[in-house]
Amino acid sequence: MKICKILCLSLVLGFAAPASANHPPVTTVPSVDLDRYMGLWYEIASIPQKFQKACVSNITAEYAILENGEVEVYNSCEKNNGERKDATGRAKVVDQQTNAKLKVTFVKVFDWIYLLGGDYWVIDLADDYRYAVVGHPSRKYAWILSRTPSMATEDLQLVYQNLITQKYDTCKILTSIQNGGFFERRQLCEVVQP
Repeated sequence: MKICKILCLSLVLGFAAPASANHPPVTTVPSVDLDRYMGLWYEIASIPQKFQKACVSNITAEYAILENGEVEVYNSCEKNNGERKDATGRAKVVDQQTNAKLKVTFVKVFDWIYLLGGDYWVIDLADDYRYAVVGHPSRKYAWILSRTPSMATEDLQLVYQNLITQKYDTCKILTSIQNGGFFERRQLCEVVQP
C-alpha cells in the first residue's frame, strides 16, 4: 500500500505540470491496438521517478484487458536485496479514437480513483509492437519499453530520434538494468550515437 501512496502522490504532483511553453505539444501515435499492446514489457530506459527509487533492476510492466474494458497494470522490479517489489493499478482509455491516451491510477479505496491518476501517452510504437515509448505532456516522464530485455541498436536510435523530435531532454533518460540488457545506468544521450 505504501508504494501506491508514494506513486499516487508523485503522479498527482508531477502530472499536474503543464507542457513547456517553449515547445510544441507532445504528440501520441495515431492509434494503438490495445489487444496487441497487452502483455509483458521490459523497461529499457526511463526518466527516474521517486516512486521507482527502490527499483534497481529488472523493471517490468504487464498489462491485461479486464471485462469492463479497463486495463490491469502490474509493475514489478528488483530491489537491492534481490526481492521483487510490485504494484497493481488500473488504466482506462481517455481518447477512444486513438487508444493512445490513458489515465493510470494505483489508488483504490472503494473503486479505482482516476482523479488521482496520471496521464499515460503512447508517443512511439513499433509497427509490430516490439517496442513502445510512454510519455507525458509535461515531458517530465518517459519510459522506453520493449518486449525483450534488450533493444536492437537500430530501434534504440529510432526511439532516440523520436524523443528528440518530441523535444525530450534525452540526457535525463537513463538506461535501466535488465538481465540480458543494459548492465548499468547511463544517460541515453551518451548511449545512442546520432
